Amino acid sequence: MPGSYVVGNWKKNSKMQFLAPDENGKLSGMTSIIAENKPNEYLSIHHLGIVKDGIEDTTSEAVKKWNGFENYTFRGDGDQTELVIDMDVNDEYKEYFDTTWPAALQKLKELAEK
Repeated sequence: MPGSYVVGNWKKNSKMQFLAPDENGKLSGMTSIIAENKPNEYLSIHHLGIVKDGIEDTTSEAVKKWNGFENYTFRGDGDQTELVIDMDVNDEYKEYFDTTWPAALQKLKELAEK
């Protein structure tokens, strides 16, 4: 998302917020825990809740339906790296990720090849 950034660090068991200003300039995003981080091998992010209008929500019924994880596995072979992404995503967001992931991964590829 344009203007997005993170607050926190990537250490195991650390809280991380993925934030961006919404159309009204208020902070929105996700609040998560870094469940595992093995640099250059594996990253697991467990989502705990959302941030809306700058307020963190980890307890509402809507958030409980949304909580999930993202796992990233990196497999290197010489000068190439394969990235495998495994996500637990609510069906309501599946179409969103089906359209946004290809663009994000293309951008990642471009950055990695520079």
